[in-house]
Amino acid sequence: MDKLIKNGIGRKIEGIEYSKESLSYGKKLFPGLIIKQASIYDLPYKDNSFDLVLCTEVLEHLEEPSKALREILRVGKKYLVITVPNEPFFRLSNFLRGKNMSRLGNDEGHINHWSPRSLRKLLNQNKISVKEIKLPFPWIMMLGIK
Repeated sequence: MDKLIKNGIGRKIEGIEYSKESLSYGKKLFPGLIIKQASIYDLPYKDNSFDLVLCTEVLEHLEEPSKALREILRVGKKYLVITVPNEPFFRLSNFLRGKNMSRLGNDEGHINHWSPRSLRKLLNQNKISVKEIKLPFPWIMMLGIK
């Protein structure tokens, strides 16, 4: 978010956070940014409100990622950037660093595990055309077009 603001990208940048604790932290970190508490399944915006929607480190936590994507598409006009951990590399890197050992490197809140192929499939099933994929270790970044 900081890079977007510093580089003058976007006339209007807003954030959504489900957790009250994270919302409070985000407001302290970015006091000039509008951050609202909401569910990704019910975003407080009109249809086609944003040219670009960023969804970073979210889909791995969701019980219904397709439902979330449909809501993101509703509020987005055209572009979508999604980032998720690249599995199994993310878990392996955690395990090798001694993190989350009892769960074999899996973060407690991760209920979905994405590979580039599975993420592309999810996006295609939701009528999102994948324009570009980047794999900065241990992440997946995808640019999609509605």
